[in-house]
Amino acid sequence: MPIGTRSARAEATRTRIVDAAAPLFVERGYLDTTMSAVATAAGVAVQTLYLSFGSKAAVLEAVLDADREDHRSGWDPGAAGDGPAVLTAYVDAATAEVARRHPLDAVLRAAAADPDPAELLDRARRAELAAHARVVDELADRPGFTTRVSLQRATEMLDALLSPEVYGRLVVGHGWTVPDWADWATRHLLADLFP
Repeated sequence: MPIGTRSARAEATRTRIVDAAAPLFVERGYLDTTMSAVATAAGVAVQTLYLSFGSKAAVLEAVLDADREDHRSGWDPGAAGDGPAVLTAYVDAATAEVARRHPLDAVLRAAAADPDPAELLDRARRAELAAHARVVDELADRPGFTTRVSLQRATEMLDALLSPEVYGRLVVGHGWTVPDWADWATRHLLADLFP
């Protein structure tokens, strides 16, 4: 069998496993999703699953990575417009991403007592903070950006208001609509960053 064909087949198997694992993790949680259940849902042998990924945490990481790749943010970091317009566009893009990712993020947070998911959660949080920092750097160059808070503090404000935890509390827990949450976050961020 040609190497290209074998490689394509292995990649197709990995994709099938990731596609089968995502709803299982959301429905059952990390702890109750077994490798056997993932293998069955994907139509592969458990040994294939272990050869392809090595561990359940690696399967979850692949699910998270695939979700991230499939849904790149539509926000343009070099977007034209004044600071408030750019900030509003970013909040809209971040809102869509947080809303979409919330079920998987909840799985990760619930499993964080386990060291492997805890490490995945930590990496995800650091990546989110870095993304917010890039946005703040872009916003800081726009006229009217606040001088009352440091860039680090501004980054932390975005990170807090646009976090999956706040989304979960307000939208999932208290029944806010996603547009209501986005509007609330936008108003607070505009008041603090473009007073």
